[in-house]
Amino acid sequence: MPSPFRNGEFHSPAAGRHHSHFYSFALNQKLRRLNILNLIMRFASFGFSLAAAIFMALNFSRSSNGTSWVHFPTFRFFVAANSIVAVYTLFEIFTAFWEILKTATLLPESVQLWFDFSHDQVFAYLLLAAVVVGTKEARELRDGGYCEANDAFCVQSYISIALGFCESFKKKLRCGVLFQV
Repeated sequence: MPSPFRNGEFHSPAAGRHHSHFYSFALNQKLRRLNILNLIMRFASFGFSLAAAIFMALNFSRSSNGTSWVHFPTFRFFVAANSIVAVYTLFEIFTAFWEILKTATLLPESVQLWFDFSHDQVFAYLLLAAVVVGTKEARELRDGGYCEANDAFCVQSYISIALGFCESFKKKLRCGVLFQV
């Protein structure tokens, strides 16, 4: 004879009563703090990616040859990657606000977690690739002597790449912090 305790076959006297999920006040507060931390990190992510994209997009040479970031495919990729991440981060800011205000995720919770995790990973590596190729291009410009005549262009490129690096590092840090809690 199979055990009555297996596969949910055992019925207790309280089985007929409706049971609500028990969430303690401390657990709700911890979840709220985690959601607020998520929102703050999303705002930081948006700020870094938007600043990097704008800073590079406004980068042009003030010399007579009129070189711009548009003339370099790697810098175009850098601007595109940071712009894409800024738009994605705006969506994630909306979902973070939704989660704080409604205490529920926009999508079903397991789908939302996988959506956030997978997109954060993809965009973190996209930003890392953009920073790497941008850094390579900036170093080649410096080593080729281009920066001697166009110092402001190169300095603005370095600053934009540094902002992009901070964003890609912060995005990887966010994945590690929020998904290990």
